[in-house]
Amino acid sequence: MLLPDIALVRRVDEAAVIGAALFEAAAGAGQRSIAAGLRRPRETVRGWLQRFAARAEMIRAHFSSWALALDARLDEIELRPTPLARALEAIGLATRAASVLLGPRPPWSWAAALTGGMLLSNTSSPFPLPR
Repeated sequence: MLLPDIALVRRVDEAAVIGAALFEAAAGAGQRSIAAGLRRPRETVRGWLQRFAARAEMIRAHFSSWALALDARLDEIELRPTPLARALEAIGLATRAASVLLGPRPPWSWAAALTGGMLLSNTSSPFPLPR
């Protein structure tokens, strides 16, 4: 089965909805307020945030590799204060570089594509690497 680029493996909600929750969490919002704002169960939002936090360093490294592979002008990526913020910064840089080089696409569509839909996967499967 092919997975559309707006989706993540084993997640009902679109990647953009999950991304919005991650940005709100990085800005300091709590699970309850994020869940209420997105009209999603608190347990669902908690799961997204916990899974992303558990993989934040791996996600940061993966998207940093993509950002550097797609944009030769990048020589380093500014460090943010938290693992969540560092991972989101890397996602932003990689998805912007992909849109500039390969054509415009929503950022969370790129994030799903650059991880093969496995951004919040509960397996240890590696993400696809830049070539």
